[in-house]
Amino acid sequence: MPRLKLILLGLSLLVACSASTEAADMRNWVVAWTGAVQGPYPTGNPTAQPDLSFVFPIPEQGATDLSFRAIVRPDIWGREAKFRLSNAFGTKPVTFAGVRVGLQTSGAALLADSNRVVTFNGRNSVTVPPGGSVWSDTVVLTFVKDPADPLLVGRKLAIGYHVEGNSGPMTWHAKALQTSYLAQSGAVQTDSETETAFPFSTTSWYFLDAVAMSAAAGTKAIVTFGDSITDGTASTINGDDRWPDVFSRRLHALYGNKYAVVNQGIGGNQVVGPAEYTPAKPIAGGPSALSRLDRDIVGLPGVGAVIWLEGINDFGTAGTTVEAAMQGYRDGVAYLRRNMPGVKIYVATLTTALNSTPTHGTAAVDAKRQALNAWFRSEKLFDGVADFDAATLDPTTGGLKAAFKPGSSIGGPGDGLHPNRAGYAAMGAAIDLDWFKK
Repeated sequence: MPRLKLILLGLSLLVACSASTEAADMRNWVVAWTGAVQGPYPTGNPTAQPDLSFVFPIPEQGATDLSFRAIVRPDIWGREAKFRLSNAFGTKPVTFAGVRVGLQTSGAALLADSNRVVTFNGRNSVTVPPGGSVWSDTVVLTFVKDPADPLLVGRKLAIGYHVEGNSGPMTWHAKALQTSYLAQSGAVQTDSETETAFPFSTTSWYFLDAVAMSAAAGTKAIVTFGDSITDGTASTINGDDRWPDVFSRRLHALYGNKYAVVNQGIGGNQVVGPAEYTPAKPIAGGPSALSRLDRDIVGLPGVGAVIWLEGINDFGTAGTTVEAAMQGYRDGVAYLRRNMPGVKIYVATLTTALNSTPTHGTAAVDAKRQALNAWFRSEKLFDGVADFDAATLDPTTGGLKAAFKPGSSIGGPGDGLHPNRAGYAAMGAAIDLDWFKK
C-alpha cells in the first residue's frame, strides 16, 4: 500500500478512535448507589450482624482468599455501569479478582445468564494500594433493555469480588441494613449464579462504596449526607425504608428518573470530630463529615445537590459547642460550593433525642440541638431547610412522637434517638419536592 494511503488510513483510524473516546467521555455518568466507607472492620455500628467468626476468625486481619457478593439497590438504572472499590482504611495493598455483576433474584442467587465480567483497565484483577480506590471499566448490563422499565424499580445488583491472599484491615460500611453474602475461604466463587457458593450472610458492605450508571443527559444525583439517622438505624432490614429511600420514591413518582438519590450516612458520624482518624486510631462513627467531603460527595459523578443532616453526635458524643458545629457547616458548605460550582446544598433540622440515651438525651444536648436548628432556619447559607424536627417532635414531651419510637429493625421499644420506619417516612415526606423542579 502506498505511503500516502497508509498515512490517510492511520489518520482516519485516529479520528475514529478519537470520536469513540469523545463519545465515551460524553456519556452522562451519575452515581446511583453509595455506601460510605467508614473505617477498618470491625470498628463501627452494624445492625443485626450475624456471628462472622466463621468467615473472619481474626477480625483485624480481614479476609483471606475470600469471595464476597454485595447486594445493592441502584436508585436509577442504565445500560452501562461502573463500580468503585475502596481500600481507604487498609494498611496493605488489596488484590481483587473475579469481579462480576449480576441481577439478584433472591438471597445470593442471580438471574440466569446475568453475571457479567468486570474489568479494570482491561484486566481481570486489580490491586488497590492502602488509602486508595479504583473505578472499574464500563460494564454493559445486558439484562437492562430499557433503563426506564418499571419492572427494574427496586431490583438489586449482586456485585461479586474475590480477595486474593490476605486483605489486612478491611474498609467497610457497617450499617448496610441490607443482607449481603460471603463464601468460605478458598477458590473464587463469584462466577457462580447459585446461592450455594455463598453460605454466610452479613448486614454490612465491604470494599465496594459506589456504583455509577450511564444516564440520560441532565440526570443528576442528590447526596443525602449525615449520621445514623441518615444511615437508617432502627429502620427495616432489606426494606429500603430510610428517609432517603422514602424521599427517593416521592421524587421518582413526580419527576421520573431525572434524579438518583444516594445515601452517605454513617452511624455515629460527627460534623467536626474526631480531630484525628487513622486505621490505627479509628472510632465507630468514622472520620468527620468535613474530612470525607472529597470521597463521599465531590468525587462522585453527576452530583447536583446535597441534603445534610448531622450534629447530634457532635453534641451527645463529643460535647462540641454549637458555635463549633455552625462553623463546621460554614466550612463544609464553602468547600462544596468552591469545588462543585452550581451545587445546591440543603440542610435538615436535627430530630429530638430528649430522654433517650444517657449521652444524647439530656436537656443540655437538647438545648444545643434547638439552637442549631434555629440557626438553620434563619441562616442564608443554605438553599433550603427540611424541617425534620417539626415532622417528628411530640411537643408535649419534647421527645419523638410515641409511634415513631419502636424499633423496626431488631424490634423492641426503640431508643428514643433513632426514628423507626414510620418516623423516617414522616421525614422523607417533609422535603419540598419543588426544590428539584427543572
